[in-house]
Amino acid sequence: MGSGTWRKAYGALKDSTKVGLANFNSEYKDLDIAIVKATNHVERPPKERYLRKILFATSANRPRSDVGYSICTLARRLSKTKNWIVALKTLIVIHRLLREGDGTFKEDFLNYSYRGTILQIPQFKDDSSPLAWDCSVWVRTYASYLDERVECFRILKYDVEADRLVKLPQASGKAHSRTRTLPCGDLLDQLPALQRLLLRLICCQPEGAACTNYLVQYALALVLKESFKIYCSINDGIINLVDMYFDMQKFDAIKALEIYKRAGYQAEKLSAFYEHCKRLELARTFQFPTLRQPPSSFLVTMEEYIREAPRVSIASKSLESEEHNVPSDNEDEAPPETEKPVEEEQQEPSEPEEEPQPTVEPVEETEPVPLATTGDLLNLDEEVNPLIADIEESNALALAIVAPGNENKASTSQDLFALDKSGWELALVTASSTHTSRPVENQLAGGFDKLLLDSLYEDEARRQQIAKGIRKTMKVTNLF
Repeated sequence: MGSGTWRKAYGALKDSTKVGLANFNSEYKDLDIAIVKATNHVERPPKERYLRKILFATSANRPRSDVGYSICTLARRLSKTKNWIVALKTLIVIHRLLREGDGTFKEDFLNYSYRGTILQIPQFKDDSSPLAWDCSVWVRTYASYLDERVECFRILKYDVEADRLVKLPQASGKAHSRTRTLPCGDLLDQLPALQRLLLRLICCQPEGAACTNYLVQYALALVLKESFKIYCSINDGIINLVDMYFDMQKFDAIKALEIYKRAGYQAEKLSAFYEHCKRLELARTFQFPTLRQPPSSFLVTMEEYIREAPRVSIASKSLESEEHNVPSDNEDEAPPETEKPVEEEQQEPSEPEEEPQPTVEPVEETEPVPLATTGDLLNLDEEVNPLIADIEESNALALAIVAPGNENKASTSQDLFALDKSGWELALVTASSTHTSRPVENQLAGGFDKLLLDSLYEDEARRQQIAKGIRKTMKVTNLF
C-alpha cells in the first residue's frame, strides 16, 4: 500500500470517527456532521447540501449562539488540521459564507476575529508530498486574502462583492460602484484598503503542482470572481479622485498621488495575473477584461500641482485665520490692547512728546466733550463757552502744521492763511503732513497685498483650467 493510499484511508477513518462523535451531541448534531462532511479529506469541493445546512445555521433568523458555534467549529477545524485538503476546504466554506451568507454573519465573524486569529495560519505546512507542499503555500496565501477581505469589510463598512452598482445621471447610463460618489475624506480611506485587498488577491497566483489541481482551481475561481468587482471599485474611485484632485490641499494631494501611482502599478500586475489564469482550465468560464494604463503625462501635471500646493494652502489658512480674528457683532468690545499697535503706527512719524508742538490726536480725544444742547442748532445766539474757545484755539494750533522744509516759519494761524491766495481750505489740502503714511490702495485688511491676492486668483484660475483640460482628455478604461 502506497503512502498516498494509506493517507486517504487514514483521513477517511478520522472523518468517520468525528461523525460518530458528533452523533452524541444532541444540540448541534446536524451542524457538526455538516461541517465534518463539508471539510473531509476527499479531494473534491464541498458538497452543496452540506453548505446549505451551514448557511442556514448562520442566517439572521437563527440564534446568535448557533452562529458563534459554527464560527468556533470552523476555526478549530482549521487550526488543528495538518492536511492541506481539509484546510483548503475549510477556507472554501468560510469564503462561501462570506460571499453568500447573511449580512450579520460578516459582523459576527469580524467580532470573533478580534478575539482570535482565525485566518492567520502562517505556520501551516503539509510536506507529505510535492503536491501537498505546493498546495500548502497556496493555502497560506488564500487564507491571507480572506483575512484581508474581512479587514476591508471593517474599514469600508460594506462588502465589495455584495455592493450593487448604481447608475449615475451624469454618467452615460453606465452603472458605477459607490466609490464614484464618495467625498474626499472617505475616498482617501477606502481606496488604500481596496488596494491592499487587490494586492493580496494578485498574490493568489498558484505555482508548481498547485496550478493543475482541481480543488485549488475551484477556490481560485472564487477569487477571480471577486477581482472584477474590486478592480471596478478602485477604477471608479480613481476617476473620482482625479476629478477632485486639483481642489485638494497639499497633504491630501500627496496621498492621492500615491494612490494613483499604486493603481497603475497594480493594473500591470493584475493584467499579468489574468494572463496566467487564462492558461488554466478554469479560464473557459471567464471573460477577462483588457486593462489599459493612463498616460504618464497626467503624473507630471499632478506632481506640478503638489509643488504649487503649499502656497495655496498657506494663503488659504492665513485667510481663514483672518476671518476667525474678525470680531462679530454680538461679541463684546475689543480689549484696548488690540488698538495699541495701530496707535503706535500712527504715532511713529509724529514729533517727540517733549516738544511743545501739538499733534492731531488731541483733537479726536476732545471731540466727546459735552456741549450745550439748548437754543438753535448752531448755538449762534448764546455766549461762547470757555471750553469751546479752548478747543478752537488748540485746533488753530493743530492746523498750523506745515510741510517739511518750512520748519523756520512760525507755526501760527496767520501763516496758514498766508500760504495761498485761494484760501486756507486749499492750503490744508495741498500742504503735506508728517502724519500721513504711505498710500495703502494696494493693501487690504489684515496686511494682505492686493497684488498678492490677484496673483493667487490667477493661479487658481489657471489650475482649474488645467484640471478641466485633463478631465476632458483623460479616459480611464472601465471593466464594464
